[in-house]
Amino acid sequence: MSNFKNIRNILLAAAVLAPLHAADASLDYRILATSKTSTMEKELNDAAADGYRFSKAMGGKSANGGQEVVVAMVKDLNDSGWEVRQYRLLAATRTSTMQKEMQRAAGDGYVYAGQTVFETAFGGREVVVIMEFDPARTGSHSSYRLLATTKTSTMQKELQEAGAQGYVLLGLTVAKTEIGGDEIVTILRKN
Repeated sequence: MSNFKNIRNILLAAAVLAPLHAADASLDYRILATSKTSTMEKELNDAAADGYRFSKAMGGKSANGGQEVVVAMVKDLNDSGWEVRQYRLLAATRTSTMQKEMQRAAGDGYVYAGQTVFETAFGGREVVVIMEFDPARTGSHSSYRLLATTKTSTMQKELQEAGAQGYVLLGLTVAKTEIGGDEIVTILRKN
């Protein structure tokens, strides 16, 4: 019974102290939205030069009347020692092309940050992946694998096989893509 009381006391202390710690954090957000993937990469890097880092991304129809990639960037106002990060936005309709582009970016020191599916101005749908380079990060380059299928049972099998090889699931999207119709697209990394 005393172990239960100790755990309960620890959880209560964490619940009381968490809001105090959150109140100390001062964050600033910047929302980026564009209908062109090339413009988004420029906007990501402009925001990074101002001290923002990637937070989340989503592709879809916005209230402004069109298909857009929307990205949330965040800046810790208490952190004056940040280094400028750089971003690459990769877009492809074929998973094999995307995997090659991600591996090329990884060779340059970029790591996966996020993904979405985006409908282009030409009516096609592309998987969009945001890669981030942090000059403070050191270490080996990662190996990426993309899996895409229309069946959840096939994805289950492919994820099991990749997991057995040491790959970790980073992201998952489900959307109608230009090549394969409704597809599940997963991105995995192995260090």
